[in-house]
Amino acid sequence: MPNDLSDLLRAHGLQVTAQRLAVLRAVTARPHCTADEVAARVRAEIGTISRQAVYDALGALAANGLVRRIQPAGSPALYENRVGDNHHHLICRSCGKTVDVDCVVGAMPCLSPSDTAGYRIDEAEVIFWGLCPDCVVTQASPDRE
Repeated sequence: MPNDLSDLLRAHGLQVTAQRLAVLRAVTARPHCTADEVAARVRAEIGTISRQAVYDALGALAANGLVRRIQPAGSPALYENRVGDNHHHLICRSCGKTVDVDCVVGAMPCLSPSDTAGYRIDEAEVIFWGLCPDCVVTQASPDRE
C-alpha cells in the first residue's frame, strides 16, 4: 500500500501534479463533497485553479479508482475517497448531510436484480433518504417557526 498520495497516484498509473494532489487531499479531508467544495478547498491550498481543472482531476481520480463519484437524485455529484467496498449512503432530505453505511446483507454487490439481462453486475448503488438526527430534533422542536 503506498505511503503517501504521490505514491498512490503513481501506483494507479497517474502523473503526479499539484492539482491532483490537492484535489485528492480535499476529497480525503471532506468526504461527500461537491466539485465546487473541492475547488474551494484546492484554491485555499494552492491558489488559482480552474473549475475545469478540478473536474478533470476528479474525473481522472474516479476513472482510476481513487475516488468514488455518487450522484443522488436532484443533487450535485458528491465525491469520496472510500472506494472498493461498495458501501451505501444515508442522506438527509432536510440539510443534505451524507454519511456512509455498510452493506447490510451479503457480499458485493449486496443486491441481486431479478434479471441481470446478461450483465455481469459488479456494483450496486443504494441511497437511503430520511432525516438526520439533528434535523429530527430541529423539526420536533416546539420553538420552530
